[in-house]
Amino acid sequence: MSKKAILLSGGMDSIALAYWKKPSLAFTIDYGQLPASKEIISSKEVTNILGIEHHIISVNCAELGSGDLVGKGAAAISPSTEWWPFRNQLLITFALMKAITLEVNEIMVGSVKTDEFHSDGTKFFYDIMNQLSNFQEGKISVTCPAIEMTTSELISVSNIPKNILLWAHSCHKSAIPCGNCRGCFKYANVVSELNLF
Repeated sequence: MSKKAILLSGGMDSIALAYWKKPSLAFTIDYGQLPASKEIISSKEVTNILGIEHHIISVNCAELGSGDLVGKGAAAISPSTEWWPFRNQLLITFALMKAITLEVNEIMVGSVKTDEFHSDGTKFFYDIMNQLSNFQEGKISVTCPAIEMTTSELISVSNIPKNILLWAHSCHKSAIPCGNCRGCFKYANVVSELNLF
């Protein structure tokens, strides 16, 4: 029997994906990022509304991070200020470690087409992570159902009600939206594009 989980960051993409695919479980990870407390609050609210079992994983990796998410200068090779080295690989690994104890068969990740700006936001990356996970004990699939969609397309396909979607927290710098980071810009653009207010 299939048991699916979602990596739920509390952002628009993962919330819309959770509403669309209705997984059994959700994992929210506090890995030392500055907006973690608000991401957890947003994720808790959404999982309560949707009746999804919610697990919070806390592993402080702030010393290994860089850029906006940890309040440090970006690394020299950073393609953008919010870049954190190997972040998606790290988060998927933490989720897999928890998932195997709960007999999960599939972990869904809410990356969308525009995330291909980063190497670890591409379909190729997720295909590799899926192969790696299936190679190991547990054979848990890593899927990215919206990887060919934009955020607006995912929201439209999911039919998520506004009152749930607006719980999303997208800021990379703080638990209170700064209005001046790539996450906040994306949130504002999607809200404007879809006329959410």
